[in-house]
Amino acid sequence: MADDDNKRTYLSLLNSFDNFPYDVVPAKVYYQLFLPNDDQPHGYLLPETVQKMPWTSQFHINHSIPRSVTVLDSSGGKDTPGAVNASFSELINICIEKDLFHIIDGKHSEPFAIVSAKYPVHMERFASALFGITSRGAYITAYTKTSEGSTNIWIPRRAAHLYTSPGMLDGTVAGGIKAGSTPLETAVQEANEEASLPEDLVRERVRSVGVLTYISVTGSNFPGEKGLIIPDIIYTHDIELPGDVIPKPNDDEVDEFYCMTVPEVQKALLNGEFKPDSTAVLVDFFIRHGILTADNEEDFIEINTRLHRRLPFRMP
Repeated sequence: MADDDNKRTYLSLLNSFDNFPYDVVPAKVYYQLFLPNDDQPHGYLLPETVQKMPWTSQFHINHSIPRSVTVLDSSGGKDTPGAVNASFSELINICIEKDLFHIIDGKHSEPFAIVSAKYPVHMERFASALFGITSRGAYITAYTKTSEGSTNIWIPRRAAHLYTSPGMLDGTVAGGIKAGSTPLETAVQEANEEASLPEDLVRERVRSVGVLTYISVTGSNFPGEKGLIIPDIIYTHDIELPGDVIPKPNDDEVDEFYCMTVPEVQKALLNGEFKPDSTAVLVDFFIRHGILTADNEEDFIEINTRLHRRLPFRMP
């Protein structure tokens, strides 16, 4: 728990990013995103997003409750995935050309799979939050053991130019999972790109340790549009590094790495120095390694529950 003079607790940190209300009826507040030949929704859109979006003829908008945005199948069933991908691509191209949304930042980005879909479809990463689809990421927490048996964790500081959480502390390695990739392949690639960790070493030592789920609503600290709904799936991995292996920045996303003791990481967490989703990963790490327990954390059950929230859309 936090000290008496620190208002933050581990639970309040989770509340800051798993902040989509549990009692809201989405169909009464948002537009639901539907794909052809599928009666299940795949995302939530804000009314102001729907109003601002330059919809093409490949989308049907229903403004009566329950409100919806439906992608039409221009292929007549001959190539539904191709038709859906083309529709999103055309729409996002217009958004970029007209610079309509801050979150897109006037740039194209890698494809993110709509993982709740029954067939392989995707949209560009920067635009995905506008449609409220499920996001996926892979994390690695790298740690070492001292000769006394204590644990040190390798913590990077994010570069000041990054769009989200610039200059904040983060998990050792993290990356969004591109369409067609896997959590492990993403983790291995990001370990090399962000931390200069050799592929052979990572594949030999990395362990898949679980998955975290939560739903965020972008707020005042987010530089882009506010109120966007982002259901998130985080695949977590651990890697114990030999003492002579030191993570080093290998791209422009990380300024430097610190080898921090567990108490140092805990203090920084409760001081609000970490990127929000990395907070979830590190709290989960503490639980799995017996650092955070039912004996020393009064919110232990609620924290565990909140780290594994049921998401509103079909799971991959």
